[in-house]
Amino acid sequence: MHKLTFRISHLCAFPLLLLLFLLSFNAEAQILGAPAEKQDKEEKIPEDALGRRSPRGTVTGFIDAMSDQNYSRAARYLEFSSISDQEEREEIVQVLLRLLDQGGDILPYSLISKNPEGRTDDNLDQDTDRIGSVSADGEVIDILLVQTRDENAYPVWLFSEESLSQIASLTLDRRALVNRIMPEFLENRIWGGVPAGQWIIAILLIFLSYALAWSLISFITFLLPRIFKAAKEDPVSGIIGALKLPLMLYAAVWIFVIFSRNLGLSIIIRQKFSVLTIIIGIAALLILLWRLSDFLGRYSQQKMILRGNPAGVSIVLFLQRAAKIAIVIFGIIAILGILGIDVTTGLAALGIGGIALALGAQKTIENFVGSVTLIADRPIRVGDFCRVGEILGTVEKIGVRSTRIRTLDRTLVTIPNGVFSPDPIKNNATREKFLFHTFFNFRSATSPYRLRFFLAKLRKVFSTHPKVFTEPCRDGFFGLCSSPWD
Repeated sequence: MHKLTFRISHLCAFPLLLLLFLLSFNAEAQILGAPAEKQDKEEKIPEDALGRRSPRGTVTGFIDAMSDQNYSRAARYLEFSSISDQEEREEIVQVLLRLLDQGGDILPYSLISKNPEGRTDDNLDQDTDRIGSVSADGEVIDILLVQTRDENAYPVWLFSEESLSQIASLTLDRRALVNRIMPEFLENRIWGGVPAGQWIIAILLIFLSYALAWSLISFITFLLPRIFKAAKEDPVSGIIGALKLPLMLYAAVWIFVIFSRNLGLSIIIRQKFSVLTIIIGIAALLILLWRLSDFLGRYSQQKMILRGNPAGVSIVLFLQRAAKIAIVIFGIIAILGILGIDVTTGLAALGIGGIALALGAQKTIENFVGSVTLIADRPIRVGDFCRVGEILGTVEKIGVRSTRIRTLDRTLVTIPNGVFSPDPIKNNATREKFLFHTFFNFRSATSPYRLRFFLAKLRKVFSTHPKVFTEPCRDGFFGLCSSPWD
């Protein structure tokens, strides 16, 4: 008996790692089984007519009162323990407004806490929140809100008296730039507590900011391919193309914010537009993710086609669509949250629906995960002769849900891709050698001389053949057995 081993060429292919978008959302839900005393206590606190139960309500109410030019109502959002004169309080309110117009900033409404307890992660006292700052006379003063008690001993948030006393000591040397360049007839006409000219300038500033951002980003994208050769080819050129529009939007937002503050636009206008700037920022992020999803999907499909892997194209298309759906859901939830709409109930319902869907489509999800594993790990390919469990045959198609194998008796077996994960796969097509194991039978009358001569000739063939490995090549006489030729 002897053993022969043949070399078979093996071609390796490296799978493309697909981008996986993880989207995480923070939602607050009321804990079931909370102490009854705490719930009763919270329910007994009535709504404040001025909306001062939370920091966001206080800031919103103060800005609305200023836009109505109701300084008496605006003063009720400020903490006054040492000033009882109403005229003096209203004067401080107007000073605060002028300082905010020319050198102040207030956080966008969406970034100010709407919880009655305020923010707990800002390294400030529990009853203190920072909502902005004022710059004048070379000083920067934080604007703080403090939680205090109203006339009925209920908690309310007010502008800190300490911040007001520091702000009252500041002086303004000149009028805001926007008021100096504005025609008098536009300055005297008031829209929403702000001169009409400021609204017009704000709208013009939006277009100017986008024009500047477009010019800047276009110049950079024009210059990059001429400086870096890699920027002309994929994947770098595709990534640059995906970044172009989102960067324009981000740059336009920052230019608008900087210009509006330096021009001295009213804090009322800036707060009105703060929601818009946050939404544009979120939209820019969503557009970036959407474009990256398109580019990565297109790029991966081209790679799969070049490798002759149609199943991989199907997987890429599925992942691309799933990523886009996730982007849309994330965008809707984020924008609703910015607009002040409570999405907690919707997230809870979405989570319950997702669990029910996952349970109902458990096998489908299992098969899809198996498909992704087949594409990424590539234990088998179309045309491979393999064994999966008890099934032996040639792979004809690898689909999104199942794989088809043509058996030795020419039947077509469809195997769900989820079965490939637990079952062992024996792929004969990837062998670099295979064992040739056979017996030669001789008549019992054959002489020992002829057997030794035959083995010597056979050993010579083995040693000179280019496709036979000499190690572990063995041959020899193994024994006597019954023979039909005797």
